[in-house]
Amino acid sequence: MRVVATAGHVDHGKSTLVWALTGTDPDRWAEEKARGMTIDLGFASMTLPSGREVGFVDVPGHGRFVKNMLAGVSTVDACLFVIDATEGWKAQSEEHLRILELLGISRGLIALTKVGLCDDDDRELAVLDVSEHVEGTFLAGAEMVGVDVPAGIGLDELRGALDRMVASTPAAVDRGRPRLWIDRSFAVRGAGTVVTGTLTGGVIAVDDELAVEPGGRRVRVRGLQSHYHSLDRAEPGRRLAINLSGPDPHLHHHLERGMALVKPGQWHVTGTLDASLQVLDSVEEPLGNRGAFAAYVGSGDFPVRLRTLGRRSAIDPGEEGSVRLWLNPGSRIPVMPGDRYVLRELGRGETIGGGRILDVDPVRPLSRAAPSLSVDRVIEERGSVDTDELERLTGERRPPTAGRWVLAPAVVAAAEARISRAATKAGSQGFDPASLGLIERAVLGRGVPGVSVVDGRVFDAASVPTSMSEAAARVLAALEKTPWMPPDLPLSDRGALRELERRQLVYQAGDLWFAASAVDSAVGVLRDLLAGAPEGFTVSDARQALGCSRKYVLPLLAHLDARGITRRHGDYRVAGPRMGVSS
Repeated sequence: MRVVATAGHVDHGKSTLVWALTGTDPDRWAEEKARGMTIDLGFASMTLPSGREVGFVDVPGHGRFVKNMLAGVSTVDACLFVIDATEGWKAQSEEHLRILELLGISRGLIALTKVGLCDDDDRELAVLDVSEHVEGTFLAGAEMVGVDVPAGIGLDELRGALDRMVASTPAAVDRGRPRLWIDRSFAVRGAGTVVTGTLTGGVIAVDDELAVEPGGRRVRVRGLQSHYHSLDRAEPGRRLAINLSGPDPHLHHHLERGMALVKPGQWHVTGTLDASLQVLDSVEEPLGNRGAFAAYVGSGDFPVRLRTLGRRSAIDPGEEGSVRLWLNPGSRIPVMPGDRYVLRELGRGETIGGGRILDVDPVRPLSRAAPSLSVDRVIEERGSVDTDELERLTGERRPPTAGRWVLAPAVVAAAEARISRAATKAGSQGFDPASLGLIERAVLGRGVPGVSVVDGRVFDAASVPTSMSEAAARVLAALEKTPWMPPDLPLSDRGALRELERRQLVYQAGDLWFAASAVDSAVGVLRDLLAGAPEGFTVSDARQALGCSRKYVLPLLAHLDARGITRRHGDYRVAGPRMGVSS
C-alpha cells in the first residue's frame, strides 16, 4: 500500500475528490459538514484499476489549520495536489507545496478541479498558471488531470494517473525498527483504546509489546486493522488502526496526537537535536536566535528554542544552515538522523523552513558542532560507542571494533600506544591486564602489534620469557613426584600452573592438576588394561591398575573422556577414537 495526502487551498475540492474516488466522506465531524470545510484529518482508501491499494490522508486547506495539515503529511509517500481551475493558485497552495518539499515528498499528481465551469481558454490559462508556480519543484512535469466531480469529468483519467504515480513510488523501507506516529486516539466500546497512524520502519504484529513515547508507557497490540480489514501483522507503509491494551483502564486518556509507538529499547528518545534548516525565500528577515518557534516532527508539534551552529548568528532567506533545537522538558521524542521536520514561527503563524535531523544526541558545543548524517562522525565525536547505542543514535548497526564497542581509529591507536608503552616499561616481568581500562582491555583482546599475552600477563614481544620460571619448575617437580596422586596446590601457584599449561606440560582435571607425563603414562596403563578386557574397564579396575583412590581416578578419567581417549558406556569405559594418538 502507498499513502497519498491531499494538498491545496481551502474550498478547492480536496475532500469532494477523495469522496468521489473512494466512496468515503473524509469529513468526520458535524462541524465540518455544517461549515463545508475540512478542519481535521480525514482518511479513506481505494483499489486502483491495477489492483494496487492506496490510502488517502485528506488534510485541511485553511491557513488556521496548517497544524493539522502537518500532522497528516509527515509520513505519506506522495501527494494529490488539488487546485481550483476557477480560482487558480492561492496562499495555501503555495504554503502546502513548500511544506511538502521541506518534508522530502518527491512524487505527486495535480488535480485541476471544477474544470466544467471553465471554457477551453480559461482551462488552458489555469494549466499555464499552475505549471508556472510548480516550476523548479518536485511537481514540475507531474501529470495534471482536469476533473469536475458534479459533472463527472476526468475521474477515470485521475484513477489512471494515480495508478501510474503509485506504481512509480518506492515501497516503504523495512529497517526492522517500526515507528507509528499517532494522529488519532479514541476509545471503542467493547474494544478499548484505539490509535491510528501510518506505520514506517518495520513490522508490528498482534501481541507485540510496544512503548509509547514520550514517557515509555508499555502497551500490547490487541488487534490491527487497515481500512477496516483485520490483520495479524502489518508491514511498513500501511495506514493502521491499532487496538492497544495496558495496565491503565483509561489508557486512551494518556495517548494523543504527536506521540509515537515504537519497539522498546530500539530508539534514542531525545529532547535536543542538531538539524539542517532551509529558510524559505518568502521569509522577510534573516532567521536569528530569537523568536518563538515550533518544530513539526511526525504527527506532533513541539515548541522549541533555537540556536544557529558555528559562527553564524542568522540564516538568510533562501539559505541553508545548521541549528540546535531544544524541546520543552517532557517532550522527548523517538527520532533518527534523516527524519524531516518543518519549523514555524508561532507569533505570526508563519512557516519559516525545515530540513533534516542530523544528530539526535549532540555532544559538541554550539561553536564547534558540525552535524551531518555521517555515522563515522558520530563515532569520531564520541571516541567509543556501544554497538546497540550506535544503532539507536544513527539507525545503522556496525560490528564492534573491540569488545562491545565501535571505536574511532584514533582511540584504537591511542589505546595500542598506551599498552605498548606499559609492556615496554614492565620488561621481562610483564604486567597484569587488570590494570588497564575497559577500552584498553578490549583492544588488547583483539591483538596489539608487538605485544604478547603469556600466562595472563602482558609482555613486549621482545621480552616474552622463553625459559621456564623457577616457580613453574618447582610445581612441575611436585606434580611428577606422585604422578597419579598430585598434591593440592595453593593459590599462589596459579601463575606457575598457567605457565606450565601454556607449555602443555600440565592438564587441569576438575580441581586437580596432572603432569602431562602422568597422563601419558596413565593412558599406557589403561591401554594395557583394555588389551586384556576388550569389553571395557570400570572405575574400580582403573583405580586398582593405577594404584590410587577414586578422588584422583574420577577426574582423570573425565579428562580422558573429554579428549576422546576413552569413551564411557554405562559403567564401562572403552577405547576412544584418540586412544592410539599420542596425548
